[in-house]
Amino acid sequence: MSFFEPYLHTPSAVLSDGIVPVPLWAVTQLSIDSTYFVPQVGGTRRRVAVVSHDDSLSLSAVLIGPLRFTWKVALENLAESSRQGTALSRVTGGTQSGLVLITTATIRTDLAVQSLTFAQSAQRRDTLDVAIRLLHLPRPGSLAKLLDVSSIGVGALTDALPV
Repeated sequence: MSFFEPYLHTPSAVLSDGIVPVPLWAVTQLSIDSTYFVPQVGGTRRRVAVVSHDDSLSLSAVLIGPLRFTWKVALENLAESSRQGTALSRVTGGTQSGLVLITTATIRTDLAVQSLTFAQSAQRRDTLDVAIRLLHLPRPGSLAKLLDVSSIGVGALTDALPV
């Protein structure tokens, strides 16, 4: 298999700050963990527009080819910008911030990198293994819920496109 063969296909995932996309060509594992808040027994029936659960995403991928170190630096820069404010937050006036992850399983906005790990082995010196843990930190309100619902539609469209 040539290094350029994977680049002829759609990446498994794309992580972006709204300006710089980082394609992850070989995602080996993706998990989404949701922790739901349970209301107190006997609590009020009033509902407020707050996030009802915490989500974290874990992603394992392999950076391959001659640009693997370029993608490594780009991922490190995205991790830093997810903490300090991304280009997306400047463009939207702060209504959207954080990173955007696009996969066939989910499309998430408002992500922050909790951990980023790179590994290289002697058996596969031409690749870099990367593990990313992302936290979903949406702002309270209806816009975050609208984005979650619209991601379902976009995901359905990507499933309908020919490969």
